Amino acid sequence: MDAEHQALAETYRQAFEPAEYLRYNYSYPRSDFSKEDSFTVWLLKTLHRAFTEGDIKGGVLLDVGSGPTLYQLMAACEIFDKVIMSDFLEANRHELRNWLENNGKCSLDWSPFFKYACKLEGREASAWEEKAARLREVVKDIVHADVHLPQPVSPDVLPPEGADCIVSCFCVDAASLNMATYSRNLGHVVSQLKPGGHLLIKGAVGMTYWCGGPKAKMPMFPFTEAQICQILSENGLSLIRLEIYPLPTKPETTDDGRALYFAKAKKN
Repeated sequence: MDAEHQALAETYRQAFEPAEYLRYNYSYPRSDFSKEDSFTVWLLKTLHRAFTEGDIKGGVLLDVGSGPTLYQLMAACEIFDKVIMSDFLEANRHELRNWLENNGKCSLDWSPFFKYACKLEGREASAWEEKAARLREVVKDIVHADVHLPQPVSPDVLPPEGADCIVSCFCVDAASLNMATYSRNLGHVVSQLKPGGHLLIKGAVGMTYWCGGPKAKMPMFPFTEAQICQILSENGLSLIRLEIYPLPTKPETTDDGRALYFAKAKKN
């Protein structure tokens, strides 16, 4: 890791605040399930569609860079019996363990997300607790991850051939300050995916910074859609679908992205 990325990692380690990040990004108004075009509705819809098309199967799913969030696994938990969550920060892993242990110490009420995920599956909102229990059942471990390492998570938590599916939301691009590093880091992630396995990845388009807390203004490289497609191809992935979510103009200064992307790809 070069000095610039080491400085980024240190800022992330010292200044990122899970509770503030959740408040910025996953609370009202961004989290408004009454609007079908809201940020969080898009997050859940894209993943629901990806996991219900019938082509993603297997026994083990790895979530790289889970952060302090759960939404990315609400569709996956109905397909996979073993899910490994991971993150660079102990603070995020602690937040996830609080939810997993159901100890009442979570920084965000995830029930609206579970209820909307149930709606997408054609179930009553009242089934959300059953769905939450299912996710707690299939999450088998929460481990350290670092996408700058050739193996972002310890290989002993995965089968020898790798994971059947990898999900990574707002992680690889946030850890990469240029094209070359993004391609290298994505290659590290893809190395832990078995041949024929699927990668589901979300990130930002045209974003130069985002905030992980009052003192955590994190720089980013403003990737374009074409650059994202190029990087996926460079790392032996066949793109199945790329979806773009234009971000509305907003008065707050938690980020300056013009859009988000979601890519579904298959390892060659």
